Amino acid sequence: MVKLYKLLSFSFLLVVLTSCTFTENITINDNGSGKFSVDMDGSSLMQMAGDQIGSQVGADAKKDIDSTFTFKQLLAEKKDSIAKLSPEVQKELKKLENFVVTTKMSAEKKQFLMTLATDFKSVNELQDILQTASTLQKLEGSTAASPLGSGFGNNNSKLNYTYDGKKFTRKATIDQQKLTEKLNDTSADMSKMIFASSNYIVKYHFPKKIKKVSNPSALFSDDRKSITIQYSFTDYMENPDKLNFDVEFEK
Repeated sequence: MVKLYKLLSFSFLLVVLTSCTFTENITINDNGSGKFSVDMDGSSLMQMAGDQIGSQVGADAKKDIDSTFTFKQLLAEKKDSIAKLSPEVQKELKKLENFVVTTKMSAEKKQFLMTLATDFKSVNELQDILQTASTLQKLEGSTAASPLGSGFGNNNSKLNYTYDGKKFTRKATIDQQKLTEKLNDTSADMSKMIFASSNYIVKYHFPKKIKKVSNPSALFSDDRKSITIQYSFTDYMENPDKLNFDVEFEK
């Protein structure tokens, strides 16, 4: 697992040099429970730098990787570091215990796919979950802020989901102070270049037929129980409130 994490850490340094597609998936069942996941397709990274990745982590990395690990395992390995953190941060990290990280990497097939997934009993459990993942950078010896890349999820906003059977809402509230600090950061221009060619897609699946969606760009499935909306990754990072929308269901 240590070798895999080293591989992933190096990979994310290269991810910022090429385009990626992130897909946020939510599936809600009749009783309000469901599954949440974020997929990252960094296959263009393998097309550009597959050989470099192999040379950085040894010959074994040239073999195909199909690996799964849980945050519970990772946090257990870092328990000494976690014990030194504040109770508030420890509480945040505990929220990640049920997440599973799956990685598929093949230099021959030019494939690099990663999924971060968890089940939930209610969408209320997902409040700010991606922001919570960025607290991993507080761990001693941690090499990445998130398994999906340094800084992923940390877009200066608070993200909330609500669902009551009649309406679903995705709402990001921007922290203006943090946003101002980010815009004044000299690395902001580089970030814009990094994000410009990447996409952030949301795919949501509901137990009821959809009556309407507040975002006119939403694409419906044939049974009108699923929607897909594509955004630029620049909007996700710099204008997260552009990803806000409501979904109303048929009675």
